Amino acid sequence: MLHFTPQDLSFMAQRGSNSEHVEKQFGFFKTGFDFANINRNVSIDDGIVKFSEDEVKHWGQIYENFMDTNRKFSTRAIQIVKFVPASGAASRMFKDLYEVIQTEKLTVNDKAKLYLEKIKNFAFFKDLKEVIEKNDHSFDEVIKNVNSKIPFAFLLEEKGLNYGNLPKGLLKFHKYADEERTAMEEHLVESAKYAQSGDGVCRLHFTVSQEHLDKFNELVFKVKEKYENRFGITYQISYSVQSPATDTLAAELDNTPFRDKNGNLLFRPGGHGALISNLNSIHADLVFVKNIDNVTTEDKLEPTVVYKKALAGYLLYLQEKSFEYQKLLPSVSTDGDEFKEIISFAKNELMIQFETENPTREEILKKLNRPMRICGMVKNEGEPGGGPFWITRRNGETSLQIVESSQIDKNNPTQMEFMKSASHFNPVDMVCCFKDANGNYFNLNEYVDPYTGFISEKSYEGRTLKAMELPGLWNGAMANWITIFAEVPLSTFNPVKTVFDLLKRN
Repeated sequence: MLHFTPQDLSFMAQRGSNSEHVEKQFGFFKTGFDFANINRNVSIDDGIVKFSEDEVKHWGQIYENFMDTNRKFSTRAIQIVKFVPASGAASRMFKDLYEVIQTEKLTVNDKAKLYLEKIKNFAFFKDLKEVIEKNDHSFDEVIKNVNSKIPFAFLLEEKGLNYGNLPKGLLKFHKYADEERTAMEEHLVESAKYAQSGDGVCRLHFTVSQEHLDKFNELVFKVKEKYENRFGITYQISYSVQSPATDTLAAELDNTPFRDKNGNLLFRPGGHGALISNLNSIHADLVFVKNIDNVTTEDKLEPTVVYKKALAGYLLYLQEKSFEYQKLLPSVSTDGDEFKEIISFAKNELMIQFETENPTREEILKKLNRPMRICGMVKNEGEPGGGPFWITRRNGETSLQIVESSQIDKNNPTQMEFMKSASHFNPVDMVCCFKDANGNYFNLNEYVDPYTGFISEKSYEGRTLKAMELPGLWNGAMANWITIFAEVPLSTFNPVKTVFDLLKRN
């Protein structure tokens, strides 16, 4: 049992943390988290749905018909929200460029040379040239000098564009004939093409850090009207920050609470899994989830739009069918065809595995009455990221889950082989519904698997500590949802992990 001082308890209360919850969570430093127990790889028709061309059109039409119907006849506008995690700093994008300004070497690395060679192709080129020349430097001269740190420092540091300290959403990603667009603007454009609600309003929700909230607001104020006029819609942009209450208490290497030099407990952000609380506050009928850096130029958007609509249409069909069966279930005979039909739907379309061959009414209803999501999965062609698998849970249940490489026991050759031979990977492309059959919202915090976080070593004030991350947003935090995987084309996945990924578009 941990012993917290009155000051500790007061400190936690100010953060919104519950001491009992903190202590229970802290126990994972001693017990560790469960490794994923992969039962088998998914494949087409065994965990992954693959739409034919006709089905893509069909489900996309279902989605469009649904929206048109609600525009014309509904007394209540159907609400759609696009939820975009956007709080992380972009510093990792520039790792190779930081090396130049953080070293005393007189020569630059090959990646830095490539940056200088291609500098005019980046969307931020004009801004960078302007800020360098405002500081009494000749842009052409500093570019010619391959050993100059100026083109790197003025891109990354506060005296220049400060890109190394800004979130990706505020960076200029793409260059067009008459403008440059930030990642956030590309999300506005993309949303206008598939995520309008029934009332003609396009709602986006960005999770941001508190320190950058004003800059997001400034950017929206600057560009919102332009895109509204162009697409004939109204944008409603909302934000949330990761609550301090979701931070996790750090540990010493001996698994005692870590305290800073002033004797205060040290809490650290709990990773993107903490955003399940932010998602839980969204009230909508349909929620698209997509990372801030997964955007492409407008001329290449069509596959993304087509498949987003298809995924949404298929999910709405499944939800409507599930609601019908949930209402029908109490009145049908367990010996009748309708009962068998419901079980078949649960198994074959919702990918639900029952623990017994003949589940009861109660078991079926419990399995159906959960939040639902459909996750686009891309064929594995060497891209990094977690993937979809059939997992056996600690309670013996088998279900579809997204598994990150950090959840795999590296000393288990069987599990490693499953990971290496995975046919698909996770691009974080989800559509979610989290209302029940009566129109009430599920409490998403009740569907988290608390045993799927992970622990890593970090440093603070020159000391090594153990840090805990909560179950990831799309794996452990959604572990108890109804999950459907569907194959989507690689062209819908356009992540920006390094600054050089931007050159693929410009």
